[in-house]
Amino acid sequence: MTKIDIISGFLGAGKTTLIKKLLKEALGQEKVVLIENEFGEIGIDGGFLKEAGIQVTEMNSGCICCSLVGDFGTALREVVSQYAPDRIIIEPSGVGKLSDVIKAVQKETENCSLTLNSFVTVADAKKCKMYMKNFGEFYNNQVEYSGTVILSRTAQMPEEKLGQAVELIREHNQKAAVITTPWEELDGEKILAVMEEGNQLEMELLEEEEICPECGHHHSHGEEHHHHADEVFTSWGAETPKKYEKEAMEQILKDLSGTDCYGTILRAKGIVEGPDHTWLHFDLVPGEYEVREGEADYTGRICVIGSDLDTEKIQALFGLE
Repeated sequence: MTKIDIISGFLGAGKTTLIKKLLKEALGQEKVVLIENEFGEIGIDGGFLKEAGIQVTEMNSGCICCSLVGDFGTALREVVSQYAPDRIIIEPSGVGKLSDVIKAVQKETENCSLTLNSFVTVADAKKCKMYMKNFGEFYNNQVEYSGTVILSRTAQMPEEKLGQAVELIREHNQKAAVITTPWEELDGEKILAVMEEGNQLEMELLEEEEICPECGHHHSHGEEHHHHADEVFTSWGAETPKKYEKEAMEQILKDLSGTDCYGTILRAKGIVEGPDHTWLHFDLVPGEYEVREGEADYTGRICVIGSDLDTEKIQALFGLE
């Protein structure tokens, strides 16, 4: 019986970092397959995880809840028949609804020897309030349906602020285990144990939902508005051989995060060639960004995700008109 763990979380919460930690510290003896779904045209994270020896099936044609009907089930069945893994980790798009993903997995467990082991949400403790306010329909759903909420970036947070973040989570989920200890202080095995204990709940909530016959999406009884992710979020992506100086890339990210003239930027990430055969990996979430040297890739790749994006201005900012 193959275990399935769903690790959800809003854009930039730290899902990939958590998965790497679990693979390294808790799942080394298991045969694991990751099914990763990027919202956006260019998949970036796949390369990082291939280094860890994990087979990645990327589905870039839209968020996971928009591609549930066909290729998600197919991908799951192919993975089971081809690799016979002990465990499948599903990393949904940051803007996917966790209830939709769980429902899709449940549907497939009826056909294959699969068991839904855990469904987890990674939440950036510093940004809960902002995301709940601005993108509540998607963000709150991820919190409401998780058996365990794993808070990221808690290390430098004042106790009072961390307490406020936990209160916000609790408003949407009374039962979930909430991990507040900084990840570097916890072993991956401990996190996995909490994930597995925390998921003995929530199934009754899913049973109460009804499926919209026209689109196959799930509407809870109290929900008046139900948007597809691609109605709310947009993405811009490019592959480019263009070289960037580190300082120039830092300035681009500073411009992206410092003004709203490009739209609401929720996530930017990529791998581009730097000077003298170096490669720059960059990452941006609201209010913070990082550029570091890393592995080379077959070409430069850039992805920006947000809402109301001015893609022409973003393209010009990266010098790709």
